Amino acid sequence: MRRRTIRELPFHLMILPGFLLVLIYSYVPMAGIVMAFERLVPSKGMFMSPWVGWKNFEYMLRLPGTLDVLRNTFFIAGMKMAAGIIVPVSFALLLNEARQRLFRRSIQTIIYFPHFLSWIILSGILIDILSPSTGIVNGLLGVFKIPPAYFLGDSRWFPFTLVLTDTWKEFGYGTIVYLAALTGINPALYEAAAMDGAGRLRQTINVTLPALLPMIVLMSVLSLGNILNAGFEQVFNLYSPQVYKTGDIIDTLVFRIGLENANYGVATAVGLFKSVVSFVMVGLSYLLAYRLTDYRIF
Repeated sequence: MRRRTIRELPFHLMILPGFLLVLIYSYVPMAGIVMAFERLVPSKGMFMSPWVGWKNFEYMLRLPGTLDVLRNTFFIAGMKMAAGIIVPVSFALLLNEARQRLFRRSIQTIIYFPHFLSWIILSGILIDILSPSTGIVNGLLGVFKIPPAYFLGDSRWFPFTLVLTDTWKEFGYGTIVYLAALTGINPALYEAAAMDGAGRLRQTINVTLPALLPMIVLMSVLSLGNILNAGFEQVFNLYSPQVYKTGDIIDTLVFRIGLENANYGVATAVGLFKSVVSFVMVGLSYLLAYRLTDYRIF
């Protein structure tokens, strides 16, 4: 036992920094959940403030824009989930048909690069590109005599702009996942399909898609856990008061209530509500993943 402990000590030391980060930034802050049931008085501190029970949650539900925020969150997150499956799968199938390796590698690098850029950088780029007066997109629309659109200032366009820009940023990562799944398909299946007279389209429908289906189902089910994560960084850097009606989500509501208005009790209540719903959805997603694709955590 002593020899084993000495042999495995370097591995435990490698785990220690990550364990400390999770402990400090994920578990210790859980003590702040108590603020959801208090009327926080900064001079008294978190544990000495007056207890109000469920009043913060009642206040949260009575806020004028609460239902709009919930609807926006589910709508934006749902569209992102759908686009996050359809676009990567389609692009992976198209890229899989390319025969030149250099071309494939170049395209993979190009589409994967935006994944590494933060929304701070991309938001500045998108604000310039989507500008109604000087933006490239509206300039192209003007060539075809189409009136300019205020993508980031019109409540009708803003949710779809969020979905399209998020898909553009992240679909390269999903494409690589599905390309990796494509490499596991037995080439003999394509040879058998070709001998039966199937062309490339028929092979894709009858061989490739059924082989990808378990991965597609797995990724779709696991994404249920993020149904309330509509993307705080993206929305916060792109939205403005004129698009609150269709662009405000739970995370941005928590930010405004908690940090801008210093109403920490209600902000904590909103965040706790989101965490509970997300916890249920994560548990449901893993259950469905286990039932549908035999996916196990351990």
